[in-house]
Amino acid sequence: MAFNEGLESAAGEEVSGEEVLSDDFWELRLYVAGQTPNSVKAFANLKRICEQELKNRYVIKVIDLLENPQLAKGDQIIAVPTLVRKLPVPVKKIVGTLQDSERVLVGLDLRRQ
Repeated sequence: MAFNEGLESAAGEEVSGEEVLSDDFWELRLYVAGQTPNSVKAFANLKRICEQELKNRYVIKVIDLLENPQLAKGDQIIAVPTLVRKLPVPVKKIVGTLQDSERVLVGLDLRRQ
């Protein structure tokens, strides 16, 4: 499974900024460095978790730092893959392939410890 850079809604179509203004909406950014096995795993795991837990309430933006290294500074990315939850606030970060679903759910505040 590969991924394409850009905004993706739950249904996979591009969304505008006006469509993402909801109190219960999740904006997620996945920082990667090319389509490495770990980056592809992280994306697949994130999509699976979002479909199970956030159906129709999320957008994922995949940011490839090999193509846009300057974008790492804004979210202070020091390792990849890194998931950044931009909305809802506060911002949260998780580093790794996101394979441990329970850890990801706790890290995103979707579940309590």
